[in-house]
Amino acid sequence: MDATVKPQDTNDSATEPGSATAGLQPFLHDGVVTLCAPSFVISHADGQLDGGADGFYHGDSRALARLTIAAEDIALAPITGGLTGADQADFRAILRGIGETTPDPVVALRRHRTISSGRLEETFEFDNAGTRHVRFRLVVEAATDLAPVEQVKSGHVPSAVPAQPAPGGLAWSRDRFAVGLRSTPAPDVLDAAAGRLSYDVELAPGQSWRARLGCTAAYADGDRFPAAPADQVPWHRPVLRSAERLFDRWLEQSVADLDRLRLTDPLSGDGAGGRADQFLAAGAPWYLTLFGRDSIWAARMLLPLGTELAAGTLRTLARRQGRAVDPVTEEQPGKILHEVRRTALEFSDTLSLPPLYYGTVDATPLWLTLLHDAWRWGLAPEEVEQLLPHAESALCWMRDHGEAGGDGFLKYIDHTGRGLANQGWKDSADAIRHHDGRLATPPIALCEVQAYAYEAARGGAALLRAFGRGGADEWEEWAEQLADRFRQRFWVEDAQGPYPAVALDRDGRPMDSVTSGFGHLLGTGLLNGAESALLAARLTAPDLDSGHGLRTLSSKSVGFNPYGYHTGSIWPHDTAIAVHGLVRSGFPQAAASLAGGLLTASAGFEARLPELFAGHGSQAGRQPAPYPASCRPQAWAAAASVLVLRSALGLEADVPAGTVTVAPAFAQEYGPLTVAGLQVAGGPLDVTVRADGTTHVRAPEGLTAVTGDAG
Repeated sequence: MDATVKPQDTNDSATEPGSATAGLQPFLHDGVVTLCAPSFVISHADGQLDGGADGFYHGDSRALARLTIAAEDIALAPITGGLTGADQADFRAILRGIGETTPDPVVALRRHRTISSGRLEETFEFDNAGTRHVRFRLVVEAATDLAPVEQVKSGHVPSAVPAQPAPGGLAWSRDRFAVGLRSTPAPDVLDAAAGRLSYDVELAPGQSWRARLGCTAAYADGDRFPAAPADQVPWHRPVLRSAERLFDRWLEQSVADLDRLRLTDPLSGDGAGGRADQFLAAGAPWYLTLFGRDSIWAARMLLPLGTELAAGTLRTLARRQGRAVDPVTEEQPGKILHEVRRTALEFSDTLSLPPLYYGTVDATPLWLTLLHDAWRWGLAPEEVEQLLPHAESALCWMRDHGEAGGDGFLKYIDHTGRGLANQGWKDSADAIRHHDGRLATPPIALCEVQAYAYEAARGGAALLRAFGRGGADEWEEWAEQLADRFRQRFWVEDAQGPYPAVALDRDGRPMDSVTSGFGHLLGTGLLNGAESALLAARLTAPDLDSGHGLRTLSSKSVGFNPYGYHTGSIWPHDTAIAVHGLVRSGFPQAAASLAGGLLTASAGFEARLPELFAGHGSQAGRQPAPYPASCRPQAWAAAASVLVLRSALGLEADVPAGTVTVAPAFAQEYGPLTVAGLQVAGGPLDVTVRADGTTHVRAPEGLTAVTGDAG
C-alpha cells in the first residue's frame, strides 16, 4: 500500500475547509464500513454519514458525503449499531420524551443499510410501542462533494456540489459521474438547495412507519473493474469448528469480507463456464482496486480454498504485464504492475501516480510464485501452460531489469521524482532505515525481495522443466548464485547475534534495522537451517513479537513508533507470512506464539482484523489500539486467517506428484478441530484433528494423503 498521507488528528471535521484539521488524513477506526466492491459506505457508529471520510463511495469517487436523519425538536439517542454482514448494517435509536407515560422509552428507530455495486439502500423504520398517538417531523439531509478518493484521503476536498431536484429526491453530477437519491414514499417537502427531505410522521399506538432511500452512483463510461456476480464466488467456503471460537469467528468474518472485495477484469470476457476473471481489491476505503502485490498475496493465501481466484488474478495481471520501457509509469518488459486507477492520483507537487503504475519491485517475483503454487494446488495444466510465456517474461525482468546495477540484487529507485520512494510492501517514505534512524539512500535492495526472487526462480525452473520448456537449469543456477551473494552481503551482527539487514543502500552498505522482514525470508529456501533458527529466535523476542503480532520495526530501534505505518505498527498479513515461514522451516512453537497473538487481536476488532494496528503490544493492555487510518476490511489482512489455518494444519499440496500433506504443526492449540470446505485439485479436502492429536483426512480421489500427528 502507498502511505502517501499520514494521519495526525482525530477530529471528525478533518476535511472541512478552514477547520484546524483541514489537510489531514481522516481517521477511520471507529467507522462502520459496509462494502460490495467497487462500492462501500463509511458511517459513524450511530449510522450517520457526516464528516471526515464518511460517505457512500463508488469506484474512486465519493457519491454521498452526508446522509443524516433527525426528528425536529426531539432528542435522538443511539442505542446500538454495527455490521450484520459484510454488506449490511443495523442501527437502533430511541426518540426521547415522546409518547412516554413512564420512564420507559416507547418510540424507536431502526435504520437498516444494504450496499450493492453502485447502490446504497437505507430503510428508516419507526415503531410506537406506547399508548399515545405521536407526531413528529422527520428530516433527512443529504450532500456530496463528488470528491475523488485521494482528495478525501488527503483531507483536501472540493466544495459541495449543489443538488438538483429529481422525482422523489435529489440528483448530483460532475465529470461524467452521476448520483441520484430517491425516497419511497416521496418526501412531503423537498428543499433541493438545502439538500433536505422532510416527512410528517404520525403513529398510532402499535403502529409503524417506514421510508426507504435508494442512492445510485454510476460513471458514464462504466466501472473500471466491475463487481463480481454474487453467485460466482471463486472459492469454496471453509467451515472451521474448533475449541478456539475466536479462530472460528475470525475465519468466518474474513471469508465474508473477502467475498465482498471481489472484482472482475473487463478485459477477460467470459471464460470457462461463462465466468469473467476475478481478483480481490486491496481494501476499503483507499485501495478498492487492482493492486499487484496485494491481490497476489491474497490469492496465494487462499489457495487452500481453490485455484480459481489465483487463476483469475494471474491472468488479470498478465494482460497488463509490462511490454515497453516507460520511465513515467515505471513500466518495463515483463514487469507486473503496482496499481490501476481511473485517473492519475495527484497527492502533492512531489507525489503523483499515473493511472497505470508499475512502481513495485516485488509484484513480479510474487506473480511467478503464485503461478507455481497454484500449479501445485491443482490449477489445470492447460491454464498453467497458457501463462508460461508471461512467466518467462517475468523471469527475464528479474535478471535484465530488476537487478540492474551489476551487483545481482533486485532493487528499486523512483526515476520520476514523483513516484513512490519505497517500492516494496513497506512503501511509505520513512519505512526503510538504519538502526540509528537514518533513512535509506536509493537504489535500495530489500532483504525480502531477494527471498521472493530466489523462490520465484526456483519455482519458475520447476514449471519450465515440468512443461518441457528450456531454461530450468539456468534459473536454478541463478537462484543459487543469488543465495550465495545474499549470504555474503546481507548478514550483519549485533549483541544478540547475526541477522540479515533490512536492505542494502545505494553504496551496497547493509542497513542494520531489525524488522518483521525476517518472516518473509523463512520457508523460501534462501536460508539454511542454522540461519532459519537465528531468525526464529529473533521473531519471537519481545522487541518484535508484541503479543498481538509482529511489529514492523523492533521496539529497540531509533524511530520506533507504535503508530508508525511501517515503523512499529502490526500488519496481520505480515505476521501470518512469518507464521507460515516458521512452520515450513520447522519451528511450530514459534509459529503458534505469533498466531495466538493474532487471534487475541482479532477479538479486539470484532473478528475483522484491519490492514494494520498499533504496535504497543499485549503488555500495554489486552485490547490492541487501532491505527486510526487503517483500511478495514483489507484483502490480505482477511486472507491471513486462511494462511494461519493452513499453517496450523501443516497443510501442503503437490498435485503434480499426487500428494497432499497434513502434518499439524500447532493445531493442538485449537483442538479438537474439524475443517470442511477446503479444496485441492478441484475436489473437497476435509481435515479432523482429534483431541489425542491424531489426524484424519478426506482427500479427493487420485491424491494420496500424507498425515502426521499434531505436533
